[in-house]
Amino acid sequence: MSHGGGADNGVSPGNVPVCYYGAAGRVPAALERRVRAAELFMRCAACGLAVLAAALLGADRQTRTIFAVEKTARFTDMQSLVFLVIANGMAACYSLLQGARCLVSILTGGVLINRPMAWAIFSCDQVMAYFTISAVAVAMEAAMIGKYGSQQFQWMKTCHLYKRFCAQAGGAVACAVAASLSMVGISLVSAFNLFRLYGSGKGRK
Repeated sequence: MSHGGGADNGVSPGNVPVCYYGAAGRVPAALERRVRAAELFMRCAACGLAVLAAALLGADRQTRTIFAVEKTARFTDMQSLVFLVIANGMAACYSLLQGARCLVSILTGGVLINRPMAWAIFSCDQVMAYFTISAVAVAMEAAMIGKYGSQQFQWMKTCHLYKRFCAQAGGAVACAVAASLSMVGISLVSAFNLFRLYGSGKGRK
């Protein structure tokens, strides 16, 4: 009888640790640990990369003398780079808070069983992922114009005048791209954490 019950539930009798999520179903403990570790790693990576991108842009400046006029290039000269700094700052703070939540969950052994909270985390992760991606897209477009110019709009390229500034800004954009990819991965994990709470519907009233 015990063997039949185990077969119906899809879980071996007595030898596979599981984490329960109410009436929605159960998740093997080994899978749960891997999911938590992956989420914590990606949130820490997103936080670190976002901080690095914002710091590189914030400290990026170069002064050149052109026609006896001294001109300093800063990230504030381009609204797209300002937007990127703000987006990465917000992503870093958000990832830090969520990473702390993940760490506490791992240390205490708690599981997420509250569907409204799962929906809130999922929604916030989605918003932050779209926000960082949009900021990166705008910054990359501005970087391409600064690198190659635009003949259609008669915008001259400027990176040949401020090579160090453009090189550091390019590194910051690369870090921001990596941070946005981490946010996309995080949104996938939060989607998994949310929809597994619904399970197959067994035991649902």
